Parts: sequence; structure tokens; C-alpha cells
Amino acid sequence: MKTMNLEQILQQYFSYKSFRTGQKEIIQSVLNENHTLALLPTGTGKSLCYQLPGYILDGIILIVSPLLSLMQDQVEQMKLIGEKRVVAINSFLTFEERIYILKHIQDYKFIYISPEMLQNEQIISVLKDANIDLLVVDEAHCISQWGYDFRPDYLELGIVREKLNNPLTLALTATAKLDVRKDIKKTLLIEDAKEYIYSMDRPNIALQIERIQDYPAKLNRLIELVDQLQGPGIIYFSSKKKADEIAAIINEKGIGQAASYHAGLEQEMRILLQQQFLYNHINIMCATSAFGMGVNKENVRYIIHFHPPLNIESYLQEIGRAGRDGKDSIAIMLYSDDDYFLQQQLIEHELPNEKHIDFFVNLVRSSKGNEVNQITKYQPFPGFTDVHWRLLWKFYESSNNLQEFQMNMTSFIQSRLSIKKEKLKELTNWITNSGCRRRNILHLFEEENEEVENCCDYCGIDMSYYEKQKPSDQGKQILQWKDRLKSIFSFSD
Repeated sequence: MKTMNLEQILQQYFSYKSFRTGQKEIIQSVLNENHTLALLPTGTGKSLCYQLPGYILDGIILIVSPLLSLMQDQVEQMKLIGEKRVVAINSFLTFEERIYILKHIQDYKFIYISPEMLQNEQIISVLKDANIDLLVVDEAHCISQWGYDFRPDYLELGIVREKLNNPLTLALTATAKLDVRKDIKKTLLIEDAKEYIYSMDRPNIALQIERIQDYPAKLNRLIELVDQLQGPGIIYFSSKKKADEIAAIINEKGIGQAASYHAGLEQEMRILLQQQFLYNHINIMCATSAFGMGVNKENVRYIIHFHPPLNIESYLQEIGRAGRDGKDSIAIMLYSDDDYFLQQQLIEHELPNEKHIDFFVNLVRSSKGNEVNQITKYQPFPGFTDVHWRLLWKFYESSNNLQEFQMNMTSFIQSRLSIKKEKLKELTNWITNSGCRRRNILHLFEEENEEVENCCDYCGIDMSYYEKQKPSDQGKQILQWKDRLKSIFSFSD
């Protein structure tokens, strides 16, 4: 067991005087050499749970992260606090840069890497010989097929961990029910891990759902809200096209500096937009779910869902980007009955269908020597998304023959569709049911809620907390400030 003054280290390296809920306990578990699974709500400082131990442990901290933009953001944040020994190994690197990093791997303390990069045998070989003291799996819910954001490449992390000599492991996530947590520990081969589970509740975020009749009414209400609410804000869409269109409308109306962010943009543009939002050059981000993970902007005042997400967990992740400074913030969902059918279509298109599987099988059969060219492996065919292609390849490479591949692939797709539809139904029930929004959502995670001011639309919300200040209100504050100053310097005879 390592004994030291953690508060002193916190102050020295991060300039904080105290830990947030759960951080110290998780850090102490890691320093006591326990494999650890930690669930902390979005916006409560999960990254500190591995960054601070990095200044105590002798070796490398290897962080597996699912998004390039998330990695870049974390690297930039660490550099801002003066940490030079941090790097991200990803597709942004040139061949020469990657070779240099791998050759000087021991010069780095914090190494961010994608699960895809950990499929590279050269990188595994270098990391195996490096002194890795802690393996961190960020967004660990991506491991579980029962989770809402399953990523096939995360399934390999247990094997990767064995190749890296089974280092001490910390798995982090913001939302994971019991079945998902079991899956995480089983896949990573850390079934003896200590668990630290903290409340999903963010009491400073008011929850509001507005039932809207149709699209024109929804658009009008959105524009009205953007005009009234104090920013910065994030507006979530299921459609890249709608994100683009409505960002343009907001700019045309002159009610904010808006931009759209989605997977259809080049990676460099996405990182640029993220930085512009962080540094207040943009105050409204119209985005798909591709935006937000790891974006450490403390003063986001509102989240609006123009389209609902596919599940409760995504909703909690996305609204958790508001109010990280602890101040009053609001999450508003604009919901119409048509949204349910839109979300069902999205679920259907997310996974390969029978035609995709048949095409893939024919491609393999027609390939010379029953082997598909390696270039084909990394370049999806037209009509396939990147996720489709990677899933098909993952199951093909783990099957003994094409018949087994077809059977396993079909079974997996049916299972995932069933899970996703059940989660969509759970979200829809929460939206349409009566009663306290906060109590009902926490009940799904077997939690009890405490009474909070400005809880939800069912319990009552004073919207003046979240609206832009009117000139008259600003004048009133100036007069109050002058009266206060006068009283301080006034002395009675």
C-alpha cells in the first residue's frame, strides 16, 4: 500500500485543493494495486483517477480511448498543465512520427491509444517490453454487448491485456448497469476488481420534456429556446443533415454563433470545431452523438435534444455535458410521436443486414485462395458503414468457415437488435410516463433521488434561472452592487 498525501499531489500537479466525490477512493484503490472498475457520472472528473496515479507510479500509464477527438482533447489538456510526456498514438501520426514514438516509448508517461491501434502487432511488441504500470480502459461500457455503445474492437482488450503481461487495470465509465459491469470485468479478465459505483444524479441539471406535435412546431420551439436560453449550449440531432441545416438557421437569424459537428466532417475539422467551442468562438454546437465525449467545457448551460437518443444511458451521457462547474443548467428534450419510428430506423441501419452478409460471403468466396485482399479489409465497400465492415471482418476472422461466420453473425445481429429495441422502449416509457423525471430515471439504475430545486417539468421549473439576462435585470444588478459598495464604506456618526 502506498502512503502519501494525495491532496498535496493534487494541489501540486492539478492546482485543485480537494477531490470530487469518488476520485480519492478510486485513486487509493489503484495505488493499493487493486484492479478497479469505477462508475462516475459524466462531468465529475474521471480522467483525474488515472492522471494523478501517473505522478506516483514509476511506469507508463496506457489509456485506451474510443475516439480520436477525445484523445486529442485529453493530450491538449495535459499539455496545458505542463505535462510534456504525453502522446496519442493514432492515425493522425505520420509514419515517421509513429516510428519515433515507438522507438522512444519509455520517454512518455501517459500514452493514449485507440483499441484499433492495439491490433497492430508492432505496437503490441513495443508496449510489451515497455514498463506499463497501469492499463486504463476509458468508456469501458463499449466492451459489453449488453451496453448501449458496443464497439467490436473493445472485445479484444482482454487478449491485449494478456499480451501486455496483465498490468494493473482501471476500467472507467459513466453509465453501466450490473450486467454491463459483469461483462466488463469478464472480458478484461479482472473479475476480482474492486467496484466503485456513484450516483448518476446531477442535481444542478433540470430535466424538461416537451411534447411537440410536428416538425414545424419543433423547429419553431427550438429557435425560441435558443433565443431565450443563456448559453453556451449543445443541441443534439439524429441526422447530420438536420444539424447542418439548423446551425445555418441559427446563424442566419443572428441569435448565436452556431456550428454543426458530426461524423461526416473530416477529423481535422472536427477537432478545430471542438477547440472553437471550448474557447468560446462558437457558443452553440448543433451535433450528432459524435460530439461531446471527453469535451471538458465547464460552463455549458443547456442541452437540447431535437431528436431523442436511442437509450437512457446515452441521454445521461449527453446531458452530463452541461453544468460541469456545478451551476444551474437545463436539459430539454423536444419529443414528437414520429421520433420513435425514426429511432427504430436508425437501430435497423446501425448493423449489417442479410444483404450485407450475403455480399460479404460472396466476396470471400470469389477471392483468390479464399482470402480477401488486405486492402479490402480496411476499406469498406459502397453501401457499408465503417461499423458494418469492421463487424463483418471481426466475425469472419474469428470463425472457422463461412457457414459458421453466417450463423454467428446473424445470431449476434438478432441479439443486438433485440437489446437496442428494448433500450429504446425503456427510454420511450420514461419520456411518456407521468411522475418525477429524476426519480423515474434514477429508479432504472436502482437509485433513490433527493429533492432538488428546479427538478423537472413534472415537479416544476423556474425558467428564469436559465434565461438570458434582460438589460433591465443587468441594470438592477448594477444598482444592487452600488448599494452594497455604499453600505461597506458608510459609517454612522
